[in-house]
Amino acid sequence: MNVIVDTVIWSLALRRRPSNQNQNLVTQLQELIQNDQVLILGAIRQEVLSGIKSPEQFKRLRDTLRAFPDIPLTSDDYEQAAEFFNTCRQHGIQGSNTDFLICAVAHLRNSQIFTTDQDFRYFQAHIPVNLLTKT
Repeated sequence: MNVIVDTVIWSLALRRRPSNQNQNLVTQLQELIQNDQVLILGAIRQEVLSGIKSPEQFKRLRDTLRAFPDIPLTSDDYEQAAEFFNTCRQHGIQGSNTDFLICAVAHLRNSQIFTTDQDFRYFQAHIPVNLLTKT
């Protein structure tokens, strides 16, 4: 099964030195890459690359991420994301447009989401979100 890797995981693996506690997440990402299971959205790419002060680090990170092509998005993806946003909001659950787009794309493509962002757990109570179990 393919896995959409969220910004927090990319950032942990590529922008910070992982702690011993988070090393297993980096290892899990490496295994997904080796098994050719990784998916990325353009919005995630933008989030990962945003805020980098050093042009050299930006170029290095940009070039690393170029190995992973963006999932082509359709109107169905955006419409499903809006529906998920509305459903969660009706239940008092807030989230970003990007997070709901990730949920929609994963749902429509029968993929999992690899994240440590707890917001996705709140979404699960109201919309179909399939999170990758961390090892």
